Parts: sequence; C-alpha cells; structure tokens
Amino acid sequence: MPTERQTAIVTGAASGMGRAMALGLSEAGFDVVAVDRNEVALGTLPAAIKSVAADLARPESFATVVDATISAFGRIDVLVNNAGIGQAEIRKDQRGNPIRFWEITPEQWQRFLAVNATAPILMTRAVLPHMLKANRGRIITVTTSLGTMVREGYLLYGSSKAAAESAMAVLAADLKDTALTVNVLVPGGVTDTPLVGEAGDRSKMLRPEIMLPPLLWLVSGEAAGVSGRRFIAADWDTRLPPTQAAERAGAPVAWLSIARMPIEPN
Repeated sequence: MPTERQTAIVTGAASGMGRAMALGLSEAGFDVVAVDRNEVALGTLPAAIKSVAADLARPESFATVVDATISAFGRIDVLVNNAGIGQAEIRKDQRGNPIRFWEITPEQWQRFLAVNATAPILMTRAVLPHMLKANRGRIITVTTSLGTMVREGYLLYGSSKAAAESAMAVLAADLKDTALTVNVLVPGGVTDTPLVGEAGDRSKMLRPEIMLPPLLWLVSGEAAGVSGRRFIAADWDTRLPPTQAAERAGAPVAWLSIARMPIEPN
C-alpha cells in the first residue's frame, strides 16, 4: 500500500556520493531504496533503507528495482541516477597515467556506456509510468564537469557521462508540460569516492556529503517548477537561502545557455 512518506530510489548507493545521498534522504524523512551491485556494502546501510542488489549493466535490473520499490512502498517520487563506473577500474593510476583513446577496447567502451549512459536512461524509463500516473516526480542524474568530459585520457568516463547529460536535456524538454522535473547534479571537482582510484591527497578532495544541500532542495516543494538545470554542489552556498543558493550554483542543463542552436527549415 502507498505510504504518506515520499519514496526515493538512489542508484550506486553502497558507497561514495550515492551512500551519502541515500542516508541524507532517509534522515530527511524519505523512504529510500538503495541500489547497488555490491550486496555486502549495501548490507551496512541502516535497516530503514531498503537495499536492492542489482547490476545496472543488465537489462532485467530496471524492472527488478521498480518492482521492489512498489512492493515495499507503493510509490516512486524521486529517482537519483548516481550509479557509475570510473576509470580507476581500468587503471588505478589513470589520472597520472592517462588511458589513451587508442588503448580502449570495445568491451571497455560498451561497459562504460552501459553503466554511465544507458543505465540512467533505462532506469528513468522504468520509473516514468509511475510518476506520470501520479502526476509527480523528481529525476536527478549525476553526471560530471565539462572539463572532465573533454579531458585527455577520459574517453571512457567523460564521453559516457556527456551522453547521460544530453539524455537528461532531452528528457527535460520532453516532460516540459508535466509536473515532473529533470535536473543534473555534479559535485564540481574530484570527490573522495572509490571511483577516483589513486588521485592524490584525499584530504583535499570534496566530501561526498557536499551533494546533500542541493539534493534536498531539488526534492523539496521549493523546487517544484525547476527543471532542465544542472547544479554544481561545490558552488552551493549553504549560508544563503536555498533558492538563492540554487540560482548561484545552477545553469541550464547541457550548457544550453552557450549553445548555438541549429538553423532549421520553416
């Protein structure tokens, strides 16, 4: 049966930013479904959070996640597409020893596309019927900074995350006449998570919890009409009222504010 509390799905929730966001949403009063392929790490989350072990590179996983969420809570209000695969999985020292374009295998490319680009699209597609029926829903996808998308040695991660950002721009446009919102959230710098591998002094990296203030605002009533935006968590000033902080930390998704739109026939 549906609960009065809102329900949020967070993918990649066993560690790093996903874990921080799952915990933050739970503490804020949401029923949370934490999704990750690491079943052991999921087991360390509080009992109040429902864990679903799933590899989002597998097509059957999306229905599994949705079915488990509806069975447990009867509703889906928020989807946080956070699951991702980092280049440290290919080479631990990849920041100092870049993975060049010509070194990448077709199998590596397909894996990164499946997790970083296709999974957010298919996970969103799986929850949309429930959100549209309820006439409510917040979709928040974690991509990456523009600098990472075009950085040397970052074809696998940068390009796959760029594809996810493009998809969210299209989705926001497709849903413009609905009550659903679609936004992108990025940390804004190297963050202390397992994805980064050997990346130097971790004490100087951003903390995963930096995502919480913009996330909690995006799922609040204040952000009901906000869609098609990207927010940089590192630019979020918690000393300001949230709406002002959002204005300073936000911009159009996929850098549409600086894009030259194509000439089209009448």
